Amino acid sequence: MAKGLEGKKVMIAASRKTDEMKTLIEKQGGEAFVRPLQGTTFLDEAEVTPAVQKVIEMEPDWFIFTTGMGTNSLLEIAEKAGKKEAFQTVIKRANVAARGYKTANALKSIHLVPDVRDDDGTTSSLIRALDGMDFTGKTVAVQLHGIQLPKLETFLLNQGAAVIKELLPYKHIAPELSTLETVRGELFDLPYDAICFTTQMQVHSLFQYAREQKFDGELLDLFKHTTLPAAVGKVTAEALREEGAEQLIAPDNQRMGAMIIELSNSYAP
Repeated sequence: MAKGLEGKKVMIAASRKTDEMKTLIEKQGGEAFVRPLQGTTFLDEAEVTPAVQKVIEMEPDWFIFTTGMGTNSLLEIAEKAGKKEAFQTVIKRANVAARGYKTANALKSIHLVPDVRDDDGTTSSLIRALDGMDFTGKTVAVQLHGIQLPKLETFLLNQGAAVIKELLPYKHIAPELSTLETVRGELFDLPYDAICFTTQMQVHSLFQYAREQKFDGELLDLFKHTTLPAAVGKVTAEALREEGAEQLIAPDNQRMGAMIIELSNSYAP
């Protein structure tokens, strides 16, 4: 009996657990190529410390926290700068929204329950939860993590808010240019039958490079007709949709193995 990925070339965009993914793909009959698109993320404490002070002075009407790690880092940076009490005070005086259970748990450390929560960890879900709130003339501080969230920013601006985006404790460095160039060549010359993405950062890294090199339209066309993108998790799937990918694999079970099995089943006769 033929396996679903028999004769299929599958690119792995991840940088972690790639041996496990490679083994799973090969067990389904496929050929796996590891091409990490994650890039690196680092804590930019020196730049964020004055941003924390600025936010304390501005006393925003809203805080929106989007990641648990980023929220914890902001609280730690404020404490190191001797601004712990002042920072927590302005947060607790404001309305607070949180995306994801890890973010909500981080806020528990300062005895705060968010006024608004998403229901599935995605930005779209958070926006749905925020819809109907009055942001007219309100100042909103948004905690980001390595990348901007244009969909959230556009929503807030359309609602009449003034958005503060300096709370970006982590900065993202793109993948090696040589890797991106290799991926571009292989995408159109091999080409791949599928690409497995495990984080939204991998998706945005590829599309950012495609926009810079002016082949983003061709990339979307490739994803529509030739190379099937697969995502682990709703957040990664959301990133693909935000970039314009219409057809993709994203299992309800947000696990690497489930993604590969569903990918294999999609090709099975």
